[in-house]
Amino acid sequence: MIGIKAHRRRKTGRVISTLVLVIICALTLLPLILTFLYSFFPMSEMKAFLATRNSYDQTRFMDILLAPSIVSLRQYYDLLIDKPVYLSLFMNSVKYTVAILAGQIIFIPTLAYALSRFRFRGREAIFFMVMMLMLLPFQVTMAPSVLTMRTLGLMNTPWAVILPMMFAPFYIFLMRQFMVGIPPDMIEAALIDGAGTVRSFFHVILPLSKPILGAAAALSFADCWNMVEQPLIYLANQQNAMPLSVMFNSLSSSEQGVIFASAALYIMPALLIYSYFQEDILLGIQLSDMK
Repeated sequence: MIGIKAHRRRKTGRVISTLVLVIICALTLLPLILTFLYSFFPMSEMKAFLATRNSYDQTRFMDILLAPSIVSLRQYYDLLIDKPVYLSLFMNSVKYTVAILAGQIIFIPTLAYALSRFRFRGREAIFFMVMMLMLLPFQVTMAPSVLTMRTLGLMNTPWAVILPMMFAPFYIFLMRQFMVGIPPDMIEAALIDGAGTVRSFFHVILPLSKPILGAAAALSFADCWNMVEQPLIYLANQQNAMPLSVMFNSLSSSEQGVIFASAALYIMPALLIYSYFQEDILLGIQLSDMK
C-alpha cells in the first residue's frame, strides 16, 4: 500500500513538472512564434495593428492576431528587393561573423593546446592574463583597444572589429580546460606510434575536443552575430560598414511595414546554428561540469 501511494505521488509530481515545463516553454517560444507568424501578414494589416500599441486599454490584455486576412510575402519582397539596405547590412554581419569564426578556428584551439600540453617559461603568466582578460568587461579594455587600433592604422576598418575578437579569451580558457582533461595516455600512444606534435593535435586532440569545439562555435556565433559595442566604437565613421545588429533598431523604426520580416530573418541564422550544434552544446556543458 505504501509503495502504491509513493508511486502515485511520483506520477503526480511528474505530471505537474511536465505541465509547468510546457507552460514555461510556451511562454518562452511565444515571441518567436508570433514574430514568424506576423511576418506573413499583409503590410496594411500589420501597420494598423502596430498603430494600436500605445492606445490599448490597460485594464485588459492587448489583442493578439493569430491569423492574417491573407498570407502575404510582400514584407519579404520589400525587405530584400525593393529596399536592399537590409540585405546589405545582413551581408555585413555575415562577413564579420565568418571572418571572426575563421580566425578563431585557426588560433584558439592551437593556443589552448599550447597552454594545456606544453611546458615553457611564462605559460602560467600567459594563462593568468587570459583569465584576467576574460573577467574584464569590454568597457574596461575599450580604451587600450582603441589606442592600439589607432596606432596600427586600423580604426574605421573592418579589421578593427575582426582582429580583437579572433582571440576571445573566454573560448581559449574553455578549450584549455577541456584539453587539460584529455588523458595523457592517448597522446603518448600517438607519439609512440610515430605521430609528432602537430599530427597528434589534428588526429587526437581535435577529434576528442569535438563537443567543446561545437559548443564554442555556437556560442561565439551568437557573440559575433549580436555584437553592438565593438562596431559602434571601431566603425564610428563608417555607417555603411555597420553590421545588422547595430542598425536593426533604426531600420525597424523607420520601416514598420517590414519590422517582423526583418526580425524573422535576423533570428533565423541563430536558430539554425543552435539547432545544428544543440547536442554539442549540451555535451560540452556536461563535460565542462564534470571537469
